[in-house]
Amino acid sequence: MPSSSLDETCVNTIRFLAADAVEEAGSGHPGMPLGAAPMAYVLWDRFLKHNPENPDWPNRDRFVLSAGHGSALLYALLHLYGYDLPLTELKNFRQLHSKTPGHPEYGHTPGVETTTGPLGQGFANGVGMALAERYLSGTFNTEEHTLLDHYTYGIVSDGDLMEGISAEAGALAGHLGLGKLIYLYDQNCISIEGETDLAFTERVASRFDAQGWHVQHVENGTDLDDIEAAIASAQEVTERPSLICVRTHIGYGSPQQDTADVHGSPLGDDDLAATKEHFGWPTEPRFHVPEEVYTHCRRTLRTGAEQETAWERTVEAYREAHPEACRLFLGAMEGDVPEYEADQTPVFHPADGPMATRNASGETLQALADNICTLVGGSADLAPSNKTHLEGYGTFQADKTGRNLHFGVREHAMGAITNGLALHGGLLPFDATFFTFSDYMRPALRLAALMGLRRVTVFTHDSVALGEDGPTHQPVEHLMAMRAIPGYTVLRPADANETAAAWRFAVQHDGPVGLVLSRQTLPILAPDRVPHDAVERGAYVLEDPARTPDVTLLATGSEVHLARDAAAALADDDVAARLVSMPSMERFEAQPEEYRRAVLLAEVPTVAVEAGITRGWHHLVGDDGAVVGLDRFGLSGPGEAVYEELGFTVDRVVGTVHEVLKDAASPAVS
Repeated sequence: MPSSSLDETCVNTIRFLAADAVEEAGSGHPGMPLGAAPMAYVLWDRFLKHNPENPDWPNRDRFVLSAGHGSALLYALLHLYGYDLPLTELKNFRQLHSKTPGHPEYGHTPGVETTTGPLGQGFANGVGMALAERYLSGTFNTEEHTLLDHYTYGIVSDGDLMEGISAEAGALAGHLGLGKLIYLYDQNCISIEGETDLAFTERVASRFDAQGWHVQHVENGTDLDDIEAAIASAQEVTERPSLICVRTHIGYGSPQQDTADVHGSPLGDDDLAATKEHFGWPTEPRFHVPEEVYTHCRRTLRTGAEQETAWERTVEAYREAHPEACRLFLGAMEGDVPEYEADQTPVFHPADGPMATRNASGETLQALADNICTLVGGSADLAPSNKTHLEGYGTFQADKTGRNLHFGVREHAMGAITNGLALHGGLLPFDATFFTFSDYMRPALRLAALMGLRRVTVFTHDSVALGEDGPTHQPVEHLMAMRAIPGYTVLRPADANETAAAWRFAVQHDGPVGLVLSRQTLPILAPDRVPHDAVERGAYVLEDPARTPDVTLLATGSEVHLARDAAAALADDDVAARLVSMPSMERFEAQPEEYRRAVLLAEVPTVAVEAGITRGWHHLVGDDGAVVGLDRFGLSGPGEAVYEELGFTVDRVVGTVHEVLKDAASPAVS
């Protein structure tokens, strides 16, 4: 539609709500909103399908502000278009407990689809959202009934496209032909250090063209009609994702236009006033919104409600024709795990072993997939090693909607794309790689924890016992590094039955979970030795001596079996050892003190055994205990030989226990 003076007034309202918010806060990023307001307005006003009164409507278009530093732009849009974000919240921008934090936070502000700020993450999240739409629509839609049909839009910045994750995620999106993914590139050519050509001179359009994207250019980022035409053209290209390169000017209209200064600091009273005068905008009061702007923008409250009502009629017709499929779809979108029952996981017996926990995980995952139709995922080119391929469920490609995703060797993008799958709703996603490569995934997993996303990562090859691949592939510090992420749950099961229990926990837990699994085979514990709440509780007494224990051996994963053998050897020395398996340190620490004291007895010393760094154990073993661990990198060689060479032997554990008991028996020195 041709632009009008009202359109320009709306754009300027967005600009100055954002600039005023930054000025009021005394910190923030005014430059991006001043330059990107026109493209944001066109997208939200002429294309975005959403209902502000129901931000979680399943068939809404998703909007990702990957350039999360421009959060004031998003808050201005949410306020003007009728979300539950009153003007008082914009006035409290960046203040404690406000709904307008410095970068957008999922679950905190109505209408924010994902937490962004670390550049590139939102770009990859959007790929996951578009992938989820493709999978769910291909699974549930019929020729007569369209339950899901929406776009994923985003605004990405120069910084987003400098980050390597955007190249990883962009390549996969192009390969998969995600035609309902449309990104507007805010090409203002300025970053914090100055002009981007200090470090960024690649031909971005050529890169995305080579990756299989549909690329367009809008030379004037203030031309609303050209922006509208480009978005409409992108919608017509259904077999490729689209990038629209919009040439903008950071701090547009201000005395600081096209400078790095306007990126991350308030304009200041004088320059803000000059910018308002440039656009003919009232300098006072701040946060001025003309009534006609509210009237125009908030018509979305009516149109959005009408769109959702029409969708609900489609749902009712779908329910009548396909009641079971409709129930599954709606339940999944509400966050349910369809058709899950605990007894769907296999039970393993000692005679079945020994078995690597990665193999037990593969069998359990397959059993769960047979019953949970929304369990979807894959590996970073390691599915045969991670044991994550779902037999019989096909592969996801540009022309197929199977449940096996192939992320390629792209761990960072995989983590953030899986976050996008979880954010979209309707799926229980998983991803997988070797545990040492959790380093590549860490930024995405940290954000998954920050957002409280339900998603699972399978980490195999969990310790130096993997052997011949050597120290580059042998995790040492990784267990404690992952445990250090608040809200992230690390599960390191000791055997096949603990592994099945770990999966039962993971598919129901409201937060991200990492399963840390062995490559080497391990004995299988009798099923009746593993309590049903073994993982939920985090730790449990696996074996107790006939008399009062002299020591508690506390172990995780494969070291549980080492500790068990050590307990038997200690019995020959007339030392009674309690054996505690701890599949999850975090879960154990979350238990009531009464339970923790019942497992780890205060009156006897504790010796922890884990093939990882010792730092992080001392709050559990105390000053009177000890840790048998590894504070160096590994070695290349057969797994058993490496394990023994690095000190994971019965003799070392037994010797450590004797030292601890000797120290405990020694009289205190005054």
